[in-house]
Amino acid sequence: MTKRWVILVLLVVQVFCASFFIYDILVTLLGLPVAPINWQIYELIEIGAALGLIFGVIFAAVALRQSLRDTARMQSQLRVASGAFMELLEDSFADWGLTPAERDVALFAIKGLSTQEIAAIRSTSEGTVKAQTNAIYRKAGVTGRPQLLSLFIDDLIEDGLKAAQ
Repeated sequence: MTKRWVILVLLVVQVFCASFFIYDILVTLLGLPVAPINWQIYELIEIGAALGLIFGVIFAAVALRQSLRDTARMQSQLRVASGAFMELLEDSFADWGLTPAERDVALFAIKGLSTQEIAAIRSTSEGTVKAQTNAIYRKAGVTGRPQLLSLFIDDLIEDGLKAAQ
C-alpha cells in the first residue's frame, strides 16, 4: 500500500514540475505579463523542478526493473507449476491404470474439450470417447469431469501448502 502512495506522490510532483516548465515556456512564447520574482528564487524553483523530474525518471526506472524481475519470477513459477501439474497427471494416470487412449482422452477432458472435440481430434466416434471417459471416471473413483478436475486441483493446493510451510 505504501508503494502506491509513493508512486502517487511522485506522479503529483512530476505533474507540478512539468507544469512549471510548460508555464515558463508559455509565458515566454506568448509574452504574458508576470510578477517579477527574485532571480535566485526562480533559479531554485527551476532546479527543484528539474530534480523532481529526474527523481521521477529514476524511480520509474527502478520500478520498471522490479516489475520485469517480478514478471520473470512469476513466469518461472508458472513453468514449475505447469510441470508439477503434468507430473501429477502422469502419476495419477499410472495409479489408475489408464490405457494410452484413456490417458489422451483424460488429458483432453481436463483441458476442457467437449466429447465431440475429443472425438474429432482422435478420429474416433463420440460413443468411443464416452465409453473411455466413463472408464476413466470409474478408475479414478469420480462421477464426472468436474470431480476429475477437482482431484488434481486439490492435490496441487495441498502440494502448494506443504511447500509453503
